Amino acid sequence: MMETDRDFAAQLSGHRLTTAEVLYYMPDHPSLIQSFLWQTQDLAPRYPRLIRFLDFWRAEIDAVIHTVRIAHRGLIGPAEWSRADIELRLN
Repeated sequence: MMETDRDFAAQLSGHRLTTAEVLYYMPDHPSLIQSFLWQTQDLAPRYPRLIRFLDFWRAEIDAVIHTVRIAHRGLIGPAEWSRADIELRLN
């Protein structure tokens, strides 16, 4: 329960679900590119957790990064309502 509370509090403070697709050259076959997906809660537009992850990658992993694509989405927001033009009868 504590982890859920921490995630919820992070979302209220501006953290968003962030997905990063890292395209990298395979160390054993440098002409081939591999894809790696990584998700975390992060703060846009600076992405401090993603930057730490990419710094770790560059320091500890032999694979050279080609491209990083980022997508983010807030999970908490106002409810959306729309009126439906339908009438249902139950008999």
